[in-house]
Amino acid sequence: MTSSRKKNAVTVLGATGSIGDSTLDIIAQHSDKFDLFAVSGNQRIDKLAEICRRFKPIYAVTVDRLAAECLEKRIKLDSLDTKVIYGEVAFHSVCSHPDVDVVVTGIVGAAGLLPTLSAIDAGKKVLIANKEPLVMMGQSIILRAQASGATLVPLDSEHNAILQCLPQRERLDLPEKSVSSLLLTASGGPFRTFSKVELAHVTPAQAIAHPNWSMGTKISVDSATLMNKGLELIEACILFSMHPSDVRVVIHPQSAIHSMVEYIDGSYLAQLGSPDMRIPIAYGLAYPERITSGAEKLDFTKCSPFEFEEPDLDRFPCLRLAREAAEAGGIAPIVLSAANEVAVGAFLNLQIRFTDIPTVIEFTLDTIDMISDGSVEQILSVDEEARRLSKGLIERQFSG
Repeated sequence: MTSSRKKNAVTVLGATGSIGDSTLDIIAQHSDKFDLFAVSGNQRIDKLAEICRRFKPIYAVTVDRLAAECLEKRIKLDSLDTKVIYGEVAFHSVCSHPDVDVVVTGIVGAAGLLPTLSAIDAGKKVLIANKEPLVMMGQSIILRAQASGATLVPLDSEHNAILQCLPQRERLDLPEKSVSSLLLTASGGPFRTFSKVELAHVTPAQAIAHPNWSMGTKISVDSATLMNKGLELIEACILFSMHPSDVRVVIHPQSAIHSMVEYIDGSYLAQLGSPDMRIPIAYGLAYPERITSGAEKLDFTKCSPFEFEEPDLDRFPCLRLAREAAEAGGIAPIVLSAANEVAVGAFLNLQIRFTDIPTVIEFTLDTIDMISDGSVEQILSVDEEARRLSKGLIERQFSG
């Protein structure tokens, strides 16, 4: 007997990246539960075309017309019915379409802000994999979700773990104050034991080689600088209505415990699992139910002893800068995120050293003098100015 239960239609933004890979794997495993409505990609047109061949989504979205034309040629060769569209309006359309149930936001950087807001304002279940919308919008993004009836499910393994460890009635809202603190675990990245001298000479190839997780280039560098954890600290404050002083970061090299919740009675609840993004994605797609993910199960008899240590803010100042931005509030998180994105790009392009990344960020935080009224337009204006200042410093101080 076949089930009459309606499948969930899913839009995957950033389908050609690592989040996209994991999401599509879960959808393939559970084709009885999910249909791929739309996918988006930027540079990797060949991969986007292959996704269209395999999953036959209704829409494929690119950023610009040239990429759309290239993709359309490949799709026509395969006689597919997938419609290729491009630009800001196209992204809005596939995020807010009445037939869409779930939107996975895997676009890296501030470019993911407007599509994420489109999905939220349309009341969708939004699986947030990119940090920037939360960091840039702050609490207003939660208020928009409440107003539209959207369901927000964080896909970062740490926030997803916290979500799983909170009582159902308190998820994303902790009015009862039964939670004392949140503990975000960090692997420490590939340079956990490096000295400051060694850090000054690391290469982009070293920085993107994460010891435990398979992630995109930018996020891998953020993990190496610990900025990833700093942005997650800001996100945790927003998602779970916590003060920065009640969110702690602890280094856990084994990456088995993905985060913990400390309760006022002294109890700790932790979520454990293999370092595989398919676990939080499967949880998000099926939320509040559970489905199989295909991830390897932990064998506790073979696990290395669990280690924990305090992060070294002297060697990894990005985490300090992020905490200071969280405490300052206002435009500081927006500036932090924008300056970091510019600095990481410059490092990957061999314009600056690994240890120059926090220098660029701190300069921009100290230099910018703007006020935001919380509107999207003002937030984007602050983001643009922070990028301009960061790029200017790199050109003046590090070029040539």
